[in-house]
Amino acid sequence: MSESPLPTFSIEKVYLKDLSVEVPNAPEVFLEMEAPTLEVNINSGARAVQEGMFEVVLTVTITARIKEKAIFLVEAAQAGIFQIRNVPEPDMGPLLGIACPNTLFPYARETISMVTARAGFQPVILAPMSFENIYQQQIEQLQAQQGSKPN
Repeated sequence: MSESPLPTFSIEKVYLKDLSVEVPNAPEVFLEMEAPTLEVNINSGARAVQEGMFEVVLTVTITARIKEKAIFLVEAAQAGIFQIRNVPEPDMGPLLGIACPNTLFPYARETISMVTARAGFQPVILAPMSFENIYQQQIEQLQAQQGSKPN
């Protein structure tokens, strides 16, 4: 009787894949007294890079505006390479869509905070995220799209 190999999940590398900062209306924006409104957009994607190795990229985009005027835009793509082996196929989606983004989020949060401060603004500190909810919404959207396609 052969034993099946144990599942493996490990972080091989965490890195900043891309970073963009724009302050299009500087220096005038620093004279504004009104607090900007923030729009936060977070998404993640995963791809296999080789057998048992996956890259997951968590992209966080922060846009600050006062009325219609852009104050700043920061986008950080925090990435990681994860080794995932001997995991049943139904468990891969939650690992890549929940566990990996949960691992990357603190790094992205720190980058966003540091970069907004370096750009001359109050640091933006992102609230904790529920990647479980985001993953579930993505699954529901995918199911809705597949359900609406003619066979």
